Amino acid sequence: MTHKILILGGTAEARQIAAALAARGDCAVVLSLAGRTENPVGQGVPVRVGGFGGAEGLAAYLKENAIGLLVDATHPYAAQISTNAARAAGEAGVTIVALRRPGWERVEGDRWSEVDDVPAAVTALGAVPRHVFLTLGRQEVNAFEAAPQHHYLVRSVDPVAPPLAVPDAQYILARGPFETADELALLERNGIDAVVSKNSGGAATYGKIAAARALGIEIVMVRRPRLPDVPSAPTVHDLVSMATHMLGPVAERGV
Repeated sequence: MTHKILILGGTAEARQIAAALAARGDCAVVLSLAGRTENPVGQGVPVRVGGFGGAEGLAAYLKENAIGLLVDATHPYAAQISTNAARAAGEAGVTIVALRRPGWERVEGDRWSEVDDVPAAVTALGAVPRHVFLTLGRQEVNAFEAAPQHHYLVRSVDPVAPPLAVPDAQYILARGPFETADELALLERNGIDAVVSKNSGGAATYGKIAAARALGIEIVMVRRPRLPDVPSAPTVHDLVSMATHMLGPVAERGV
């Protein structure tokens, strides 16, 4: 029996989950990407790129392709996609499991100003000009055009196009992981006094958090959105174990 699995990805964990499930030998895995990254890294399994047309479109895809397991391994801030996934799984009668990567916890020395969304982060920077390191998705940095008094350093995987309509913005194209020592040097070299970040969790981008702590720099931290209550696991290992339990043992193949 071949288990048909759809993984909603865009994260490093999604690639790891796809590889682990494909390695069983009895799973036909398709990894779905939203298409927001221009040059995604190799995924190692068949890839589908683009949206489904909301929850209804995803439900139709699940039915038409006889998907038996839907894995939501999207970014912790991809709330709409996660909401659509939960609804679609319910409509199609498909089992769903989600990766829920734990967020970062504030520790002694952190200077966090927590806000609910990106517009609130713009306001939290204040009126006095600052040197700000923006580490958000390129689709979200345009909000900072409302605060042109600041000096911005913007890091993204793909170019911000068009550039921000502000007097002073510099851009870095880079893909994590980022080491703490490198982040420390970056913040010092650019005279950064505020970092704007999402609470993404994980180790790949934690270096900026540790570096800001070491330098006493404020972090304007965008809180996580609410996500649907579905069966979930905090790590790749735990999710693969959960999926393995749902799928059952690998069927023995005849010789």
